Amino acid sequence: MKIPLGLRNAATTAVVLALAACSGSPEEPKAPPQAAGQLTSSEPLPAADALSEAGTSLRITYLSTDGVTGSGLVPVTGEVFIPSGAPPAGGWPIVAWAHGTVGVADSCAPSQNPVTPRNQAYLSAWLQRGFAIVATDYQGLGTPGPHPYLNARAEAYSVLDSVRAALSGVKGLSNKVMIVGQSQGAGAAFAAAAYAPVYAPTLGVKGTVATGIPYMSPQIVQAMLANITKAQHVKSKAAKGGHGKVAPSGEGDPTVVYALLLGASQAALDPGFKPETAFTPAAMPSFQAASQMCIDPLFKQVGAAGLTPATAFTPGFAQALAPTFRAMAYPTLKLAQPVFIGTGTADKDVSPASQLALVHDACAAGSTVQAHLYKGLAHSPTLLASLKDSAAFTEAVMNDRPVVAECTPTPK
Repeated sequence: MKIPLGLRNAATTAVVLALAACSGSPEEPKAPPQAAGQLTSSEPLPAADALSEAGTSLRITYLSTDGVTGSGLVPVTGEVFIPSGAPPAGGWPIVAWAHGTVGVADSCAPSQNPVTPRNQAYLSAWLQRGFAIVATDYQGLGTPGPHPYLNARAEAYSVLDSVRAALSGVKGLSNKVMIVGQSQGAGAAFAAAAYAPVYAPTLGVKGTVATGIPYMSPQIVQAMLANITKAQHVKSKAAKGGHGKVAPSGEGDPTVVYALLLGASQAALDPGFKPETAFTPAAMPSFQAASQMCIDPLFKQVGAAGLTPATAFTPGFAQALAPTFRAMAYPTLKLAQPVFIGTGTADKDVSPASQLALVHDACAAGSTVQAHLYKGLAHSPTLLASLKDSAAFTEAVMNDRPVVAECTPTPK
C-alpha cells in the first residue's frame, strides 16, 4: 500500500524525536583529571611585586601532593620570572628558587609581597646568567590549610611541583633545572633534590645550591637540648642570686623565633598540641603572635620581650616538638646530583657547626658536595657572597663537567 507523503513525514519526525529522547542531551567535555604539578592559573604580578630585571613576572597557582600526609592534592601558589628577550634554543633553563623564612601567616607569602632588596639582587644575578626562575610559596603559605614550617617532604613537593607546573603551562622554558635555596629554602632545596629521583623522575635536575642550610640530625638535636638545659641552669642560679631578670636586647634571638614558628605550625597541624608544654608563660604572647606576624615584626617582638632559649623553652620543649623535628629530616643524604653548600662562619641563625655536620654526613653518604666557608659573614650576607662560587659550580653541572668536591672547607 502506498503511504501518503504527509504521513511518511510525520512518521519520520516521530522516529527522530524518539531517538533524541532515548539518547539524552550531548555529553559535556570532561575536565582533565587533577594531578600534582598541574598548573591551574597564571596571571601577571602587580608591578610592585615583580622582579625588576625580569621581562615577565607571573603569579601562578598549581597542585601539589600534600606533603604532610603524603597523599591528596593541595593548591600552592608561586611566582615565575622570565628574562627579557627571546629564549635560547630549547628554552630558558630553570632555577627552582626556595625562599627563606618569611613567617607562617598567609600574608607572608612571597607572591603577595614585593621582592626584598637582597633577593632582588640575588635572583637578578640568576636572570643575568640566562635562567628563568620558578619560586614556590610552599604548601599552606597563602593558600588554605596550615604551612608545615620546615617540613622537608612538604617543601620538597612544593618545589618540584612548581617546576612541573611551569614546564606544562609557561612557554619558553627548558627542562634543565638548578634547585636553589637559602635558609629554610636551603633545606627545601636539599630535600627536593633528595626526593626528585622518586617523586619527580622526569625533571632534569642538574644540581643544587644551598646557603645557610638547616640540619637536624639526632646528634644535633641532643647538642641543642644540652645547650638549652645549660642555659636554664645558669638562669636558675642567677635568679636565686637576684639577677634573674633579662633585659630586652632589641634583637630577637633566632633560635627562639624559629622555635616559635615551629610551635605555631605544629599547633595548626595538631589540635592536640599544648603550647604550654614547650613554651614558658613569658613566651606565650610571642607564641600567639607567631601565627599572625611575618618574620621581621616577630623578631622585634621576641627582642622586646628579652626572650632567650633559657627563658622561652620549658624542660619538655624537645618532647613537645618531637614530631616537627622528625619532619625536618631529609629522606636521604645521598643526592643524585652535585650540591653546593655555602656557610657563613658568623651565622647566628643556623649554626655553622650543624651546616658542616651536614657537609660531613652527605659526603660520607656518597654525595658530591662542594662546600664553601665565608669568613666573618652572618646568615643573610652569605647568600650574595656565594654568587661567584655558585656561578662556577653551576657552569660545571649545567655542562655536565665534573665538580671539584670539597668536604672540609677552610674559611675564605
